[in-house]
Amino acid sequence: MPRNFPAAIYNYRMDAPADPARRRVLALDVGSKRIGVAVTDPLGITAQGLETIQRQNKRRDLQALGELLAKYEVREIVVGLPLRLSGAEGTQSEKMRRFADDLHAHFGVTVHLWDERWTSTEANRLLRETDLSIKKRGQAVDRMAATLILQSWMEAHPTH
Repeated sequence: MPRNFPAAIYNYRMDAPADPARRRVLALDVGSKRIGVAVTDPLGITAQGLETIQRQNKRRDLQALGELLAKYEVREIVVGLPLRLSGAEGTQSEKMRRFADDLHAHFGVTVHLWDERWTSTEANRLLRETDLSIKKRGQAVDRMAATLILQSWMEAHPTH
């Protein structure tokens, strides 16, 4: 072993589980047709949008999410909670609570619900300022909304 390299470099394995402190947080903007997805970087500093999941059925949606949890070594999930402008919960909020319960039961990870009011509106506003076509903008709004949900959650939880 060369002297100028620390021994820890030689102990690193690509298939070794990530340090729990560096595992990522995944955020979801769940709609009836699509799920916008964002994930933190390995250090938990930034939020990055991922490919939007086209919803099919519960089994396939959970399969797609499971693949992302494994790929990004996710330790926690943040699900956008749709509240009314008054802050009260409605029918959609209850659906997201059930969805969060399903995620926790299926994957065994901590699931947080986070107020998503205005995220889709803000995502649409930001995307209107780009040169994206209306079709591509529509495809990107869920990903952008998930990114905004995750950024907001990260700002409120700086120690994660």
